[in-house]
Amino acid sequence: MTFVLNLICFVLVLGVIVLIHEFGHFIFAKKSGIYVYEFSIGMGPRLFKWTRKNDETEYSIRLIPIGGFVQMAGEEIEDDPSVPKNMKFAVKTFGQKFMTVIAGIMNNFILAIVLFFIIALFTGAPQNKAIVGEISEDYPAYTSGLKTGDRILTINGKDAKTYDTLALELQVNSGKKIDMEIERNGETKTITLKPKKVKQDGEEVYKYGFAITDEIKTGFFASLKYAFTKTISLLHQMILIIAYLITGNLNIDALSGPVGIFSIVGTAADSGIWSILSLTALLSVNVGLINLLPIPAFDGGRLLFIIIEKIKGKPVDPRLENTIHSVGFFLLMALMILITYNDIVRLIR
Repeated sequence: MTFVLNLICFVLVLGVIVLIHEFGHFIFAKKSGIYVYEFSIGMGPRLFKWTRKNDETEYSIRLIPIGGFVQMAGEEIEDDPSVPKNMKFAVKTFGQKFMTVIAGIMNNFILAIVLFFIIALFTGAPQNKAIVGEISEDYPAYTSGLKTGDRILTINGKDAKTYDTLALELQVNSGKKIDMEIERNGETKTITLKPKKVKQDGEEVYKYGFAITDEIKTGFFASLKYAFTKTISLLHQMILIIAYLITGNLNIDALSGPVGIFSIVGTAADSGIWSILSLTALLSVNVGLINLLPIPAFDGGRLLFIIIEKIKGKPVDPRLENTIHSVGFFLLMALMILITYNDIVRLIR
């Protein structure tokens, strides 16, 4: 029964994120007068479809609840003579094409902001500061001179002022000695910590022996401020993660695919509605930023071609663009298979 409930939560979480993303493309395509063949939630075989009166678009739900798409006229290689020329994507202005493509990304960020606002409104707004809370005995933090109330500024010279950046830097430096710059009573100090190896749930992990606390504020404006600052903080954290993956400071094992996300959704579901909403907001920021990257098969790749077209003053060869996107999609699927394999191995272990 737990598996079924987790599966339902998994489908709902990803379904909402994809629906909001694709709706952004869809609504701007319609506003720009672009002919939309299909608006689909999910990928793979179609489960069912429907149409509306005086609307050319076919709405569908597909089997695999990961992804989705808006199929617009004028993106395909072969010209469709049944569609009026002025309703094709390719003939629209730079602004119309740009907004149609980026709208999905914008919707993901807006969804995250709205969810974080709702969470903070009901549970309080953390100030997202890396402030030392409880310090455990028999751990390096206890004998290092670290004190409750110290505000962490950097880890090995890298920014760690927020909970999000601190968590990332501790992950990057897992098992390593760290130099932690802290602020105490208006003065800055540097404290060196070497982690202690301990067994937890049958696995060896490294711990420094301190926890993070945070001030919680309540009210409409505190919640609104938190919604924006938290979203920006997560974007900053994710940009750093991408940089660390490129430089090799983080391994690809740090990424999660559908199987890993299913496991995380299950954990969030056990923790209650606020954890599910928080995870949904986090994943929505992830989807938004990843799609913004100028990689073929992503929205960022399409935006790149639109910008190149604007600079050149003429369209990019559709065959070349579609080939590049197809290669990008193939490589993306290969990466997804690798990440999913790592997820399964982690679950087995």
